[in-house]
Amino acid sequence: MSNIRNVGDLLDHAHDERSRQSFVSAFRKRILMDVATDMKTVYDKKVEPKFVKKHGRKPKDALEVRAAMRREPVFEGWSSMRYNAQIMTWWSVQPAVERQLNELIQAARDARDANPAGGTLELDPNVVIPREVTDLDVHHMPGCFHTEYAADDVAQGAVYHYGTQVFYGGFGKDVKPKGDVAMSIANYLKLAYPDLKPQRILDLGCTAGANTFPYKQVYPDAEVHGIDVGAPVLRFGHAWAEAEGIQMHYHQRNAETPGFPDNHFDIITSSFFFHELAVPTTKRVLKECYRMLKPGGIMLHMELPPTEATDTYYNFVLDWDGFYNNEPHYQKFRNLDFTKTLVGAGFAEDKTEMIRIPNYGSTPREEFTAVARGEGTLKREHGLGRVWFTFGGRK
Repeated sequence: MSNIRNVGDLLDHAHDERSRQSFVSAFRKRILMDVATDMKTVYDKKVEPKFVKKHGRKPKDALEVRAAMRREPVFEGWSSMRYNAQIMTWWSVQPAVERQLNELIQAARDARDANPAGGTLELDPNVVIPREVTDLDVHHMPGCFHTEYAADDVAQGAVYHYGTQVFYGGFGKDVKPKGDVAMSIANYLKLAYPDLKPQRILDLGCTAGANTFPYKQVYPDAEVHGIDVGAPVLRFGHAWAEAEGIQMHYHQRNAETPGFPDNHFDIITSSFFFHELAVPTTKRVLKECYRMLKPGGIMLHMELPPTEATDTYYNFVLDWDGFYNNEPHYQKFRNLDFTKTLVGAGFAEDKTEMIRIPNYGSTPREEFTAVARGEGTLKREHGLGRVWFTFGGRK
């Protein structure tokens, strides 16, 4: 560990700010668990029977469920509370970020100049930031991932980093959401593909790096690269990694035109990235992934499950974000034929994969190992992020 100040835990929250953050975390938990359970009960006992009586069948898709549920008070209440809790998540950390922004910026500069872990930060002021980012604040995070307010700004990285702690904080003290997706995928790959000895790993849409770090921890001999279009999140991620002693290589690049050579990476991955892209963009990015992947390399992206893989009611719940959380490409992405899309990117059909990976942080090691090695199935549900849906293939 370096003695430079760590932007990842530097922020000093006032008493009232911490109280607000605790409230928002608990509020989100109540909405997503208790109120959601009440809403499902209303659907099962009232809405679906009424629909069947009228149409002689159950709803065929999430849109029909949504149409039937929209005027139900329990949905209106759940949706309104969820929307406001999302906004409150960012508001709960913004005052501290704004108050200490100069300090955060200086800490990031110190980390950049000292560079104790030997990582790199490559910024490109001419990078093309796509409309998916510039036209709206994704997740309602003010300023999205790219907005800059000062020289060497890290504000958006700080809001994202500390805001996601609030976002997940109400789901139990024994669960550490930071990096859970990447820790699960990386450990799965190491167990499922023991022959894979990666030299270079690429994480798309890495934001502040929480789901990039674990690849370096699981594969310490590999170069780990993260790309994003937002300079503030990359500056924050680089400073955080340097303070933690984790050698990371960050690049401000658009995933449609990443600029890396052909056959360059052994693993290409991402976490919650593709559902924020328009479908044509998704297809172009996947083709770039195939181009950059080495023969024998593996591409595996964590994402929302496709529509065909879940029931109509759960699709209705998942698709809420597409209507109310500034993620307009949500449903079209989930409606894709994933296998066909991967084949269109260049992968042989028999080399494509859709894998449900148990959460490494909350699954017993013997069970996780058995699932990864194909020697068993997931026996139980274990806390937040019980199972991560992934899709990809081997070149």
